[in-house]
Amino acid sequence: MAISPPHALLLVDKAPGWTSHDAVGRTRRLAGTRRVGHAGTLDPMATGLLVLGIGQGTRLLTYLVGLPKTYTATVRLGQGTSTDDAEGEPLGSVVDATGIADADLEAALAPLRGEITQVPSSVSAIKVDGRRAYARARAGEDVQLAARPVTVFRLEVLSRRDEGPFVDLEIVMDCSSGTYVRAIARDLGASLGTGGHLTALRRTRVGPFRIEDALVLPPRGEGDDGTTPAIGLGAGAAQVLPVVQVDAPAAVELGFGRRPAVATAHRGLAAALDPQNRLVAVVEVEDDGIARPRLVIPEDART
Repeated sequence: MAISPPHALLLVDKAPGWTSHDAVGRTRRLAGTRRVGHAGTLDPMATGLLVLGIGQGTRLLTYLVGLPKTYTATVRLGQGTSTDDAEGEPLGSVVDATGIADADLEAALAPLRGEITQVPSSVSAIKVDGRRAYARARAGEDVQLAARPVTVFRLEVLSRRDEGPFVDLEIVMDCSSGTYVRAIARDLGASLGTGGHLTALRRTRVGPFRIEDALVLPPRGEGDDGTTPAIGLGAGAAQVLPVVQVDAPAAVELGFGRRPAVATAHRGLAAALDPQNRLVAVVEVEDDGIARPRLVIPEDART
């Protein structure tokens, strides 16, 4: 499978059971290049949007990792687990959650919205003394992670369903980068006294990028023919950064790492696009209108 253009961003709908590294590896084989990376992992049990960078697109990922995200998820109330999701071992006895009133549920959700302090799950990918927390936890170590500030912009219950003693909540959540939906499920269950964990998780948005525009990667041995359209670097950068249009002479100067003056009222970080709307560089426009290049795209890789 050819990916056009070869230096680009690619939106992928990750399949259940795949790791984010699996998706990167499959894309490497399909695109015929080792230079593929992602702008934020998804757990194997999760599905949904991964934003990949291909070729010079990998250098643009640093400007995407902090974008806000949207998830849909299923939270099961009635028991916690060791991993805060369905793949972990049950913790304690099952608690009948079906008597929880809607008003009590809303009261427990309210403190989980806005700017909050969250303790990540012990099986997160956060590094502790150079090793991933999940590796330490699975090796039997007692992993204690520090609380960190995150922002939950929206947290709503879409539907509620009783399953025996359990209550399954379908939720939608808009949040800052670094927010753990599993921890939301855990903390909601703790607040209600029932325990809670995730049984399903799907990422539907990363900044301006939507799951509706994503590609489902074919299994190995399938779909190796044909061409898959990707997002050119200019179009991708323009969705996440302010745009500064530069003329051909300024594009040449930026290509050499020089600092041309640019005709713009914008100050700060921006995507410098040439007359063909190709990404020339990511620049910092200083107070005097001088564009200082932070990332320069080679001429033959500009898209």
